[in-house]
Amino acid sequence: MAETSTDTSHPGSGGGNDRTPGAVAVTDGIEVPLVNRTGETVGSIQIDPKEFGGKINRQLMHDVVIMYLANQRAGTHSTLRRGEVAGSSKKIFRQKGTGNARAGTKRTNKRRGGGTAKGPKPRDYEYHLPKKAVRSATRMAILSKFLDKEAVVIDELVLPAPKTKEITGVLKAIKVGKKATPGGEKDVTLLDGTVLIGTAGLDVNIYKSARNIDGVKVLPAGEFNCYTVLKQKRLVLTRAALEFLRNPDAARQHQAATAPAQPAEPPLVRRGRAGRIQKRKAAAKTAGGTK
Repeated sequence: MAETSTDTSHPGSGGGNDRTPGAVAVTDGIEVPLVNRTGETVGSIQIDPKEFGGKINRQLMHDVVIMYLANQRAGTHSTLRRGEVAGSSKKIFRQKGTGNARAGTKRTNKRRGGGTAKGPKPRDYEYHLPKKAVRSATRMAILSKFLDKEAVVIDELVLPAPKTKEITGVLKAIKVGKKATPGGEKDVTLLDGTVLIGTAGLDVNIYKSARNIDGVKVLPAGEFNCYTVLKQKRLVLTRAALEFLRNPDAARQHQAATAPAQPAEPPLVRRGRAGRIQKRKAAAKTAGGTK
């Protein structure tokens, strides 16, 4: 288990400005198992916590998850106030002489069928934390998976074509523990829980193969966020995805250098009056270039 220490120093207490209140510092290296597609352990990989920030702040991760969930809200809830429900605003009966308690309009919130007092109206729940804080929380979430032994690195995961059976077999072959059952101990596989599969880039075959499996989510490592990493119980990374997370800038440069050249987009052809203007401009440009 990696050595951790809790830092509770606050700004101005002499603890230095580079410390985060309530953060747990991770100092020792973390060993992550390396497996193949058949579930056999073929080695291990040493993770330096400094590559992922070297600390875990639960409060920061909580704030980022709450922000993410709030931004998913549609905010379309709406209730009718007393001025919006159907009904007359006339006094139900006269003030005195009936023996009943005094009453006004039937649209009051105290009566059945009346309006809602201070009910919700459509609103926007969206807000954003600083980008550096959000990126730091994502690294902390990944580091916490390594620290809690909930991450596995797979040596190679390539599919020639989309095939759900292939991904199901890989997840069923990788065993992550045991559980007690009335018939004895049973192996726990990745398929028994929720899994986040991280790839170096967008792998269409893996995505299409796993999108129909309940509890399995596939994302490129560059699109990880704190909520998605923490929501899934297990984290499965390809070796290339792990290298991307370790050094994202170098990985992006390598992908850009090795990516095939994109074909040039055809020129936009307009119709009607805009098309005639476009043709006149092109003809004028051609005539000016030949002079």
